[in-house]
Amino acid sequence: MKLIIAALQMISTRDVIENLNKASKMIAEAAGNGAQVVVLPEFFAKITTSDDPYRTNHAEDFGSGVIQSYLKDIAVLHGIHIIAGSVLLNSSTANKFYNSCLVVSPDGAIIAHYDKIHLFKFNDGFQHYDESEILLAGDKIVSCDILGFNFGLAICYDLRFPELFRILGLVDIIVLPSAFTYQTGLAHWELLIRARAVENQCYFLGVNQGGAHDTGRRTYGHSMLVDPWGEVIVSALEGEKIIYATIDSDKIRDIRTKLPAFEHRRIN
Repeated sequence: MKLIIAALQMISTRDVIENLNKASKMIAEAAGNGAQVVVLPEFFAKITTSDDPYRTNHAEDFGSGVIQSYLKDIAVLHGIHIIAGSVLLNSSTANKFYNSCLVVSPDGAIIAHYDKIHLFKFNDGFQHYDESEILLAGDKIVSCDILGFNFGLAICYDLRFPELFRILGLVDIIVLPSAFTYQTGLAHWELLIRARAVENQCYFLGVNQGGAHDTGRRTYGHSMLVDPWGEVIVSALEGEKIIYATIDSDKIRDIRTKLPAFEHRRIN
């Protein structure tokens, strides 16, 4: 069994409508090229900075709003599954939000919903990030079935926490929408993705923001798919582009049969 997946590496701006229009063109191109699943990066609808007073004005209630309506409509239009990198969702706590990955089916239904668990914090004296200033951490690990393949969901900073992926169990592919900074991405992006693929004997797709943003922020790009043996199947550099790959269930089965590492575990 095989599945064609497309990763959309974007350079999102502060402007939601501009970003959605850009995503529409890329999604149409990917669907036209045969993609059955299209993955958008973290913050695809809006990327901003910690000092932007309007950085949360696009937040929506789960199941409604401009961004979620857009995702449902475009999934139906093209007859594809969309994994929407992250959507900012309102919480029951004032001025706090969830950074959420939504999976939308070809009939426009949200079939999975993952709230980012690990919140990024970084300060090297020049750059400062602290997602906990506005975000709440999720508390549920999520996977879902798409066309017979079991997809595990994670977002960006989650990549650094291998226990999350081990708890997911034997999924076929892990999808990680991201906005990895250039500095941390250059040092660790490929290293960590390949490690998580090997550890969990599954495909791993990292879908990143990819370059210099209008906010002055720079993200690393280099979206990539790694197979269960740790080999990079396809990778982008920086810039806006679409990468395509085929997921093959026979390859997963073959590697797990030859090296049944999960059966050899002694520590749970």
